[in-house]
Amino acid sequence: MGELIYTLCILTSLACTWLLFSSYRRTRYRLLFWSGSCFAVMTLNNLFLLLDKVVYPTVDFMPLRLGSALLACLLLLVGLIYEKE
Repeated sequence: MGELIYTLCILTSLACTWLLFSSYRRTRYRLLFWSGSCFAVMTLNNLFLLLDKVVYPTVDFMPLRLGSALLACLLLLVGLIYEKE
């Protein structure tokens, strides 16, 4: 059951990434770019979670998961701070 949930989380993050970047290409509103970048890294984070819990349970992916979560939050924070509109 966990595999299904982790896979659905990856697909949801990937769909959000695709929608945000396609909206950015249409409107050129930069906050969409930062949000899309955040969700792209969140997709990677969910992939690390799947690898950690299901595919390679003996390998510790926690540093990669924490690093990617930090990067995703930083990308969104930078976008929120530096975009003035």
